[in-house]
Amino acid sequence: MSSILDDIVANKRKEIERYKPLSSIERFRKEGFFWGISNRSLKQSLLAEGSSGIIAEFKRKSPSKGWFKTKELEVEPVVRQYNDNGAAGISVLTDEDYFGGDLDDLIQTKVISDIPVLRKDFIVDEWQIAEAKAFGADAILLIAACLSPREVKQLVTFAKTIGLEVLLEIHNEDELAHICDEVDLVGVNNRNLKNFEVDIDTSLHLINMIPADKPAIAESGISKVETIVTLKKAGFRGFLIGETFMKEPDPGEAFSTFINQLSAIE
Repeated sequence: MSSILDDIVANKRKEIERYKPLSSIERFRKEGFFWGISNRSLKQSLLAEGSSGIIAEFKRKSPSKGWFKTKELEVEPVVRQYNDNGAAGISVLTDEDYFGGDLDDLIQTKVISDIPVLRKDFIVDEWQIAEAKAFGADAILLIAACLSPREVKQLVTFAKTIGLEVLLEIHNEDELAHICDEVDLVGVNNRNLKNFEVDIDTSLHLINMIPADKPAIAESGISKVETIVTLKKAGFRGFLIGETFMKEPDPGEAFSTFINQLSAIE
């Protein structure tokens, strides 16, 4: 039986086949944000003195939870709160079929914010990386579970040639072999992508196996400020949080409250 990740990646490859003939990489190089706005470094933002370390995520739904709000949820009020209240970066989930996102969410986030923007999607082709750059991303996510180590190396190398940083997401010890020199950041996803169970111990188990020069980012399952304190003590420099905010009536306000709670105990 295939996992949900297998289904998503298979669907993504069909999507690429459908849209790739409509816009080449060379066309992306002439459009949008490709050269128009200088890149913002997610790595530098996370390592900056006083950084919250939080990469706040805008996503509309998930395969396991369905829609967090309505399909018509506006980007602006959420992203502006993220930007103005201490996020180190903003992650935008652009997959449409499974997560309800699109590239317009990415563009709006880039225009509204002045902090680094991460495109989170299921990237398996250089074409998607060029697309990410043209639509405003400063960094991209690569998921080790979707790729071989050779494919990671190829995609990271291409991303670096067009000025994008790369966050490589791993889930277990086997995927440590996917980390190459060119990767900027390494994320540990506490969510098992086969059954969607979440266990924060995944991060605590893997942190000491991640190269010291690759700042570590904990992803998924972070709903309490005390969890961030624990992860920081373990060595994590970043924390990607989405569902905790997006499921609330006012995601931006939920983020602001979370930041204030974190500041009070640190």
